[in-house]
Amino acid sequence: MDRQERVVRELLSAHGRTYADEAGIRLKDTPQPLYRLLVLAHLLSARIRGSIALATARALHEAGLRDPRRMAEADWQERVDALGRGGYRRYDERTATQLGEAAELLTERWGGDLRRLRREADGKVSELRHLLQEFPGVGPAGADIFLREVQAVWPEAAPYLDAKALQGAERLKLPKDPDRLTELAGRTGPAVLAAALVRAAVDKDVAEDTLRRAG
Repeated sequence: MDRQERVVRELLSAHGRTYADEAGIRLKDTPQPLYRLLVLAHLLSARIRGSIALATARALHEAGLRDPRRMAEADWQERVDALGRGGYRRYDERTATQLGEAAELLTERWGGDLRRLRREADGKVSELRHLLQEFPGVGPAGADIFLREVQAVWPEAAPYLDAKALQGAERLKLPKDPDRLTELAGRTGPAVLAAALVRAAVDKDVAEDTLRRAG
């Protein structure tokens, strides 16, 4: 086993978990978990700690705001309160508005089902990324987060290792070629690999500890 393989093995051993899994989302190609992933991508894309975004995704779910119909029907203050319970206070008012508008758009345009958005993209990842940015509050970063995670159930998106994931690879002195990285990951899926690489990108300690353990 060469050094690059050891680095990837150590990274995945300690940090091989998707953000969806960490947020309590059992990701499947069905409407509710896909919607919850969209909300999580929205929350994670803000300039706020990932741990707060994850806690807020769980708080929204616990408040019953787990599908676009319920999110759209909730009043603005209900959304603000749920965001606050997750610790998402800096952006709570604007985000509460965006979540309501996004839920309405998803319901009106795609019948509340992101699989219809997927069909509209017709297998084109660039079109998926474009359509995701139609949702208020989901810009390029949010679309990338969604695609990194959804590749576990939408295989046409794989391997989706965006600039943030490749930044983690660079920090770990790994190649920045997605195919080579997935090869190094072996049987580990690209969604898990992408999440682990992103953790190395956003947390210098993750990268340094991984390199130290790899020897």
